[in-house]
Amino acid sequence: MSQPAATTVIPDEEEDLSYVDEVLAKYKNARGAIIPVLQKVQVHYGYLPRKAMLMICDATRMTLAQLAGVATFYAQFRLTPRGKYMLKICCGTACHVKGSLKLVEKALEKLDITPGETTVDKLFTVEKVACIGACSLAPVITVNNEAVGYLDADMFTGIMNDLKDGKRTAPA
Repeated sequence: MSQPAATTVIPDEEEDLSYVDEVLAKYKNARGAIIPVLQKVQVHYGYLPRKAMLMICDATRMTLAQLAGVATFYAQFRLTPRGKYMLKICCGTACHVKGSLKLVEKALEKLDITPGETTVDKLFTVEKVACIGACSLAPVITVNNEAVGYLDADMFTGIMNDLKDGKRTAPA
């Protein structure tokens, strides 16, 4: 069996973390600033790199467990990188009835990941969501928050292929 193609643990990245120092200097001695610090770091890197988390721990005198508790409590924070293309597949009632589970199966099979994971090439992250709020387009997905509806499995495969080949773009 082949290796899974997903990022499932916090990678030991070799990124330039000088930005973390800048953020920590800005918020030095600011009480209750942990959320803005995490937000700024995540906006810059796209997620919270492990080494950045350790730097924040040192500066705030928090343990990694305490900081991870904060970061995992709020849904806005990510501890692993997301793909360039964030694919959210609606699994709400209307989409489910219209076959959204086939879209999920197709995506996970094609990309060799499980829901919530990111491909090794960091091109795709796939999430199942309860409702996108576009029931009239069922089944519907979002590609980086842009809704694409009335899909079947073949159309969805085409979208993924076009994104991978650079024939289609989606907003950031």
